[in-house]
Order: sequence, then structure tokens, then C-alpha cells
Amino acid sequence: MDKASALKQYFGHDSFRPGQERLVDGILSGRDVLGIMPTGGGKSLCYQVPALLLPGLTLVISPLISLMKDQVAALTAAGVPAAFFNSSQTLEEYRETWNGIRNRAYRLVYVAPERLENPRFVQLMGSQDVSLLAVDEAHCISQWGQDFRPSYLKIADFAAALGRRPIMAAFTATATARVQEDIVARLDLQRPVRVVTGFDRPNLFFDVQRPKDKTSALLSLIAQRPGKSGIVYCATRNAVERVWTALNGHGIPAARYHAGLPEEERRANQDDFQFDRRTVMVATNAFGMGIDKSNVSFVIHYNMPKNLESYYQEAGRAGRDGEAADCILLYSPGDAATARYLIDHSADDADLDPQTRDALRRMELDRLAVMTDYCKTDRCLRGA
Repeated sequence: MDKASALKQYFGHDSFRPGQERLVDGILSGRDVLGIMPTGGGKSLCYQVPALLLPGLTLVISPLISLMKDQVAALTAAGVPAAFFNSSQTLEEYRETWNGIRNRAYRLVYVAPERLENPRFVQLMGSQDVSLLAVDEAHCISQWGQDFRPSYLKIADFAAALGRRPIMAAFTATATARVQEDIVARLDLQRPVRVVTGFDRPNLFFDVQRPKDKTSALLSLIAQRPGKSGIVYCATRNAVERVWTALNGHGIPAARYHAGLPEEERRANQDDFQFDRRTVMVATNAFGMGIDKSNVSFVIHYNMPKNLESYYQEAGRAGRDGEAADCILLYSPGDAATARYLIDHSADDADLDPQTRDALRRMELDRLAVMTDYCKTDRCLRGA
């Protein structure tokens, strides 16, 4: 089987999207790669196609349960043997996956970065032929990125502990030049094939509105899109609860998602949204990284995000099927104060030294200023 046959047989595509083939070719030739591609640009295919052609196992480092679950389900449905390790599994499911890996039953296995610190898991992977180590949402490795996760810093050490170094592939939708260099350095990528595609997606319409009453405006926007699937992002859990209650009170079948909900409810709500039993998902930014739902026709931000990178990533979950979709931000001056509070009270940087913590805070405030300017500009939002 060659790359074109794999693309057609397992994913139903006759050709690659821009940038994909260069990355696939790079991996198949044994090169490390770095792919910076927009949300919905098809990053996952860049490691899934090689996984079917390389001789050993492809291990995918993924930060969220939602991505693992969606992608493994899609791969399994396409006839690709794939599995994941995460905290949502029962003991029986965990053992089944473990034994499947030992018996070399899978082509792809998805794991959270924290799993790489488990000595038993490192030993298990050391007994396997890991051909490719794919790092999704690779910007999480950089403290200068918007989603820094210290657990990502262990990836290079894990790769080195495998005995034979696998091909390394890193992918993200958002990375400044500084973050890109951080990814290359911290993952120890060797002369990577680097592909940075354009970020513009013509099917997305961007709009900023400044309503006096956000809830009324939101209800009106959703009423104008009957039966359409969409995501409403809120800055805090309390805002999610208020908006979710208001939507359901007006007969809109909405689900909710934030870190304060039990795991079982989050999973059930995600399934309801994924399979269109609930047309609207009201969520914090805990929902959606890597979410694989193509028919999201609108993303509405009830509150302004902390930075433009996060907004682009979250808004980009609309229109992944290529159809026209709307990205609408409901802005009020109080949003900046909320965002500043979240920056000042972030727990993510608790382990950093005071100097680094202060530098990161200043950077976050600079990003907030850019985000606020975006909301206030009278210029074209696509070029803002």
C-alpha cells in the first residue's frame, strides 16, 4: 500500500490538502517534521497516513480525552486498529489496551503526556517498535504559548528512553516564531521538515458585536440558526451555568462542559453534542481542543478570550466541513477586566520562578491588549 491508497481506502480522500503531503513524505523518509496548520486543516492525517505505512507502532501524545476518544472512534470505524490510554477507562478497558499493545494489535495508540512519566508505561513502550512519536497541540510544550503544560517537557526524555529514537512529528494550529523554535528545541527535533500553511479560512465569517444585553443577543443569534450545531464559549464556569440555564429555559437543546462537572457528565454531554442530540454546547475553553466534529456551523464567544491565539483556535472549530460558518464575539468592556483577573490568578505557572512568572504575566497582558484592540477595531477583522 502507498500513501495515496491509504488516503483513499481509510479516509475517503482522493488528494491531500495543502501542506499535508510534504509532511507525510517527510515522515515516510525518516525525517522529523513540524506542521503549523489551521484548525480544520487536517493535521491528524499527517501522522495517521504514515502510521498505516510504517512498520511499527505510532504513539500519539494528545492533551485531551475528547481528542483521543473522537479520533480513535473514527479510526476504528475506518478499519484502523487504534486505542487510547486515559483516566476515563475502566480497569478492564485499561488492561485490554495494555494487553493489546503487548500483542502488537494496534497501529496507533493515543496517550496523555502525563502517562510518559509512568515507569511501567515507559518499560512497555521500550519493548515495542515505536516508529513514530506524534505530538499534537505541540505549542503546549512552550511556556511562551497560550496553553503551556509542564508535562509536555518530559516528551524528549521519554523518546530518548525508548532505546531506538522514533521519528518525531509535532503539530499545532497556533505557534509564533518564538514558540516554533521552542517546540524544535524542547522536542529535540532533528532538522525537521517544517510546513507552515496559511491561516486564512475563507468559509469563516468573523464578527464582533457589542450588545447591551448579551443573553438576549445570544438567544437571537441561535434562533436565527434553527437546528444548526454550534459552540458557545464562556470565560468562567459560572457564566457557562448561567448561559446553559438560559438557553434550555428558552427551549434550546444545549449541553454544558467545564472542568467542575463530573467526568461522566462531561463525557455524556460531549456525546450528546457529537451525535447531534444536543445542538449547542456551552463551554469553557476546557472543551474542544482537537474536537472532531465537522458540522459546527457557528462559534459564539459570550466573553472575550484572553488572547487572539486562543480566539483563533476556538473560533476555528466552526466550518470544518468546508461549509460557510460564523464566528461571532459578543464584547463588553467588562470582558477585559475578567480576562485580566484570570491572568492574575492563573495556577498554571505556580512552579515557575518569580522572574519567569512575571515575564509570562507581562506577555499575557500584552496579548490581552491585542485581543481588546481586535474587539474595538473598525478595520477588517480578517486582517486585524
